[in-house]
Amino acid sequence: MLTVQDVSLEFGGVKALNRVSFEVQQGEIIGLIGPNGAGKTSLFNVISGLYTPTSGQVLYQGKPLSGLKLSQVNKLGIARTFQNVMVFPDLTLVENVLIGRQSRTKANVFQSILRTSFEKKERREAIERAIELLGYVELQDKANQLARNLPYGEQRKLDIARALATDPKLLLLDEPAAGLN
Repeated sequence: MLTVQDVSLEFGGVKALNRVSFEVQQGEIIGLIGPNGAGKTSLFNVISGLYTPTSGQVLYQGKPLSGLKLSQVNKLGIARTFQNVMVFPDLTLVENVLIGRQSRTKANVFQSILRTSFEKKERREAIERAIELLGYVELQDKANQLARNLPYGEQRKLDIARALATDPKLLLLDEPAAGLN
């Protein structure tokens, strides 16, 4: 599913990654373990399209990811969370998860403005999926609360629910247990 081949990443003279190689098969769970500053987040940034590697390549289902933007990588089926929690504090939990779901909707702007039956059905299904995912991370009872009112650990869970809302084939979790007991 994912092949990382001799990936290096340099910032000026500093090597963040030095010839990293590994493969992930469908259904596998892989953990990257290392001290702070070891390059784990930098590697996630290369895989997800935030950084372009200095050398080497990343292949997803046999196709190179280099040069693709984060949104393009996401549409291919790769989702990620970030080391620092990124929630929209002034939106409800449901609205936060719906943002993740947006990449999988098919209604166009015209259909949304006119509130066509297709758009209404798709929105209803997206809300149902968002609530289902909030239940999965044990936040369903807080679905209509603002994200800023959640403690850090629950914001982390919300971040994971939003990533899952994209229906990823490959999920990259950066420090997923930070703030959780």
